[in-house]
Amino acid sequence: MNRFLLTLGLLFAAITQVQAHSAGEHAGHGTTAAPSSAQATQVRFADVALVDQDGRAVQLENDLVKDRIVVMSFIYTSCTTVCPVVSSILGKVQKQLGERVGGEVQLVSISIDPQRDDARRLADYARAFQNGPGWSWLTGSPSAVTETLKGLGSFSGDVRSHAPLILVGDGNSRNWTRYYGFTDPEVLIREVEKLSAQRHAQASHHALALEQQP
Repeated sequence: MNRFLLTLGLLFAAITQVQAHSAGEHAGHGTTAAPSSAQATQVRFADVALVDQDGRAVQLENDLVKDRIVVMSFIYTSCTTVCPVVSSILGKVQKQLGERVGGEVQLVSISIDPQRDDARRLADYARAFQNGPGWSWLTGSPSAVTETLKGLGSFSGDVRSHAPLILVGDGNSRNWTRYYGFTDPEVLIREVEKLSAQRHAQASHHALALEQQP
C-alpha cells in the first residue's frame, strides 16, 4: 500500500466517526473511495466578480487563470466527507510542486456553498491544507458562484450531493481535463508536467520560427 492510499484510509477512518453527528448535513456524500477517472472537457469562465479568502474581489479568468496552469477543486467548509480529502489532495500537489505554485501553476478551490462560506470562513478552512502562496479559495454572491460553476460544468444544485471533482488545464487553452473521484496527487502532477512541457515546446517552436524569418 503506497503512502497516498494509507493516508486516504486514515482520513476515511476519521470521517466515519464524524458522520455519526452529521448524517443530515452530508446525506448525499458517499464515503467509499470510488475509482478515479479522467475526461477531456472544455470550460467557460463567467464574467463575474468573486471574493478570495483575503476578502479581495477577483475575476477567475483574468486574475487567477490567465496564462497559468491551473488545478481547481470544488468544496464547502462544513463538508466533513468528500471535501477534506479533495483539499488534502491539492495540499499534496502544492507541496510537491513547491515554488512553481504561485508562478507557472495556480491552485483554486471554489466554495459551492456561498451562502455560508464567506472569506473569513474560507481563510480558517484553508489553514488546514494550504502551505504557501498560489492557492486561492473563492466564494461570492450565490448568483456569481452559480454562473461560475455552470461555466465549469460543476454545478449540481445541491451541495450535499456533489461528487469529488478536480479540473486541470492551461489558461492559454479552453481544453481541460476533468478528474472524477479521489485522484492520486501524482496523476495531477503528471498532467501539470505534461501541460508545462507542451507550452515550453510551443514557445520554442515559435521562437525558432521567428529566427528563420528573412
